[in-house]
Amino acid sequence: MAEAARGFGVDVGGSGIKGGVVDLAAGRLVGDRHRIDTPQPSTPDAVADVVAEIVAGFGWEGPVGVTLPAVVKRGVAHTAANIDKSWIGTDAAALFAKRLDRRPNEVVVLNDADAAGMAEIRYGWPGDQSGVVVLLTFGTGIGTALFLDGRLVPNTEFGHLEVDGHDAETRAAASVKDEEELTWEQWAPRVSRYINALEDLIWPDLIIVGGGVSKKADKWVPMLDVRTKVVAAELRNTAGIVGAATAAAEREG
Repeated sequence: MAEAARGFGVDVGGSGIKGGVVDLAAGRLVGDRHRIDTPQPSTPDAVADVVAEIVAGFGWEGPVGVTLPAVVKRGVAHTAANIDKSWIGTDAAALFAKRLDRRPNEVVVLNDADAAGMAEIRYGWPGDQSGVVVLLTFGTGIGTALFLDGRLVPNTEFGHLEVDGHDAETRAAASVKDEEELTWEQWAPRVSRYINALEDLIWPDLIIVGGGVSKKADKWVPMLDVRTKVVAAELRNTAGIVGAATAAAEREG
């Protein structure tokens, strides 16, 4: 396989930062990913150091895509979910380009769920591309990516919908399941209630669930009481890395 068919993505999360080389033709990792715990506090400089460490560990010298759990417009972070609030207003693209010693067009920064969704839409089942499709990533929080006929509507923040007086992700994120030691049977109704609220807002045709818990989708997806078809993300928890790498390669190209 030619080197030109490869890219590099880094997925910054609230608990871990993961990166790896991606086969851009197949939409999968080349070899293993590398994960480092997210530094605490997760300030821009501290996170940039970890991103640089991961990229250097692979000896990667080409374009790099980086995801953030944030609304990102033209490389600038406008929110900060599960990372340090000092990210707000930070020109993340410029920060990473400087730390990685890359030209500005060699670094792309985008919302983490948007990146995961882009990977699923591109490399998943062809049927995932028609109508209104939502990717929901359940992790430290709930990330969302919205697509209309395969085209991304960027920076949706449906994980913060108010449901029964609560920010949805404070009740239904995967991290809450772990913290409250909920069984799948106890957690699934919370996810259902959240999806019901989302369904009433945007009436999706398909919901794709991702994040770490998607690896065990058979344990909880069948228990959901929702009207929309729900499927597990095909790329599982590597989708953010793959989507970031793809976005960077396309920008640079």
